Amino acid sequence: MTAGAEKKIRKSVKESRHRAREVAVQMLYQWEIWREPIAEVVTQFWTHGPAAAEPIPAELQAFAATLANGVAGSVAEIDPMITEAAEHWRIERMNVLDRLILRLAIFEFLHEAESPSKVIINEALELARTFSTDESVRFINGVLDAVRKTLQRE
Repeated sequence: MTAGAEKKIRKSVKESRHRAREVAVQMLYQWEIWREPIAEVVTQFWTHGPAAAEPIPAELQAFAATLANGVAGSVAEIDPMITEAAEHWRIERMNVLDRLILRLAIFEFLHEAESPSKVIINEALELARTFSTDESVRFINGVLDAVRKTLQRE
């Protein structure tokens, strides 16, 4: 395999995992707003949501579902980390999407050991650029950097 082909494959995998993270944020948003069990949200998302019209490969569906289920199941562990790192901000007063992006990234810090911290933070910032505001990008960057340092994760 040529170096160019290998680079193209790595880029494709990176973009695919980014798409799975976008889908996870969308699922988490539905979960947060509708207050339905995450398992129901995930099932409905694949059959009736945006992913039904624009399907993604099974392995990326699995990754997105793992992220969404993991975040929903780890809120009690993750939210205190956000509160501690986001000085003078109560978690319930944060923008919903910012809170979900933070939760997703911190879940990855804790449970996706093979993902480098820089990648996790960059992905979170890209999600913020897609779903939130420029001000949110700076806020999320600061909070995630503080959490990363607390977790002593490189």
